[in-house]
Amino acid sequence: MAVGRGGALTQTPGVGQIRVQSAAAASYLAAMRYRIFDTALGQMAIGWTERGICRVMLPGESPDEMRARLAKADGVEDRDGQEEVVDRIVAYAEGAKDNFADLALDLAEVPASNRRIYEHIRELRWGETTTYGAIARWLGDVALSRAVGAAMGANPLPLVIPCHRVLAADGRTGGFSSPNGVRTKMQMLALEKAASPTGQFSFGF
Repeated sequence: MAVGRGGALTQTPGVGQIRVQSAAAASYLAAMRYRIFDTALGQMAIGWTERGICRVMLPGESPDEMRARLAKADGVEDRDGQEEVVDRIVAYAEGAKDNFADLALDLAEVPASNRRIYEHIRELRWGETTTYGAIARWLGDVALSRAVGAAMGANPLPLVIPCHRVLAADGRTGGFSSPNGVRTKMQMLALEKAASPTGQFSFGF
């Protein structure tokens, strides 16, 4: 893992690989710092440990509500931390093409089955979409579509792990676990000028 401009954590292995912390959960939580910041989409927050980014919070809550939730995870606010990552997310919200695939992640508390799915969808390019069913087929059983949906709903790093690019059958948006729900998913897909996997239509907002 390398430290980039502004203290950003990046991963040196291949694109989409996820670094996993081996420390106990209590140590992991105690080590988390977070930062709340403004973007064109609304206020967002990120959390991180020395191992990598471990939390992304999308718009829809007030800063006080974000702080309260992050404080429950023993997070400590750092208003100047991860400058490069914050700058990249701000630029993304203004239309910059970035899939954040180089960022090192700390997913110590995420089940291995979910980590496998997250690593797979991190390979999606900016504006590229797939479906729950396609991921289930990649896993080897189309009956796993619901499990894929559950993994998307449990994603602790929306945007960085791009669950917004995963759609339901026929290009329907499906659900989205953010404070503003599917509205935020639609905004992000429209921002990326994304199309359905079949190319039949594009998202607008």
